[in-house]
Amino acid sequence: MASSEISLLLRPRGRPIKNLPESITIKREDTAEEIFRKIANASKLSIHRLRVTKGSDGSPLPNTTALTVHDTGLRNRSSVDVKDLGPQIAWRTVFIVEYLGPLLIHPLFYFGRPLIYGTSAPPSQLQTITLVLCMLHFIKREMETLFVHRFSLATMPARNIFKNSAHYWLASGLNLAFWSYAPSSPAARPSNPLITYTGVAMFLISELANLQTHFILRDLRRPGSTERGIPRGIGFNLVTCPNYLFETMAWVGVWLVNWSLSTPFFLVIAFVQMAAWAKKKERRYRKEFPETYKKKRYTIIPGVI
Repeated sequence: MASSEISLLLRPRGRPIKNLPESITIKREDTAEEIFRKIANASKLSIHRLRVTKGSDGSPLPNTTALTVHDTGLRNRSSVDVKDLGPQIAWRTVFIVEYLGPLLIHPLFYFGRPLIYGTSAPPSQLQTITLVLCMLHFIKREMETLFVHRFSLATMPARNIFKNSAHYWLASGLNLAFWSYAPSSPAARPSNPLITYTGVAMFLISELANLQTHFILRDLRRPGSTERGIPRGIGFNLVTCPNYLFETMAWVGVWLVNWSLSTPFFLVIAFVQMAAWAKKKERRYRKEFPETYKKKRYTIIPGVI
């Protein structure tokens, strides 16, 4: 009987990788994950820093236990290219840092009004409600990051954390807080109770619906797995990403409370990004589940986009 062991030839891609061996020996019945583990052990790099592609066609090798080495198409003396992606940071840590910005900045501007704006007047009722809504939103985000979300990728390049955090720290943090809590803000003026209560109700209902969609999306993926399924439930029969629909509605609710143009400014930036993600997700569902996925015409807002 032929030996089940095969040899894979390793080639560095991009910058040289210190300690990368010329080859590794592995069994055909080993999982694809074992390829990454052996390369990581030999090169003394974190497994998350490695991108491994087939030398024959450049297609990426998945770091998964769902495929065997034989299933990947690799055979004895096959070449694989190995790239060092550089220092990595956990996606969960990235999300925590992103949402921490508004949680720090909003109270700073709300309670620091005498120093920042030079006013001794207390915040208005609408400004107080704005603070409460923004804090609730980002505390919810942090709790979801810690206890709800499951990530298909464990890490991202550490340098990207500054770019990712800028959206939240600047657009929904500094921008939203500075204009919402200023003495000249529309939120400093007397309120229309009907509009205010409508905004608060829209915010709370949307946040709960958004949370429910996140639970649905979480349950599509088993712990430790990157496999996905087709989401079904609240909103998913209408649009591809109802979580983005409810996110949008929640921020419209905030706008109905504070009437500051900084709110739609942030929302437009966020909506453009969510629209791109939603279109990409719709394409992925159609590709992964061509026979079973019911195609959606609208990805975020029914009848609009």
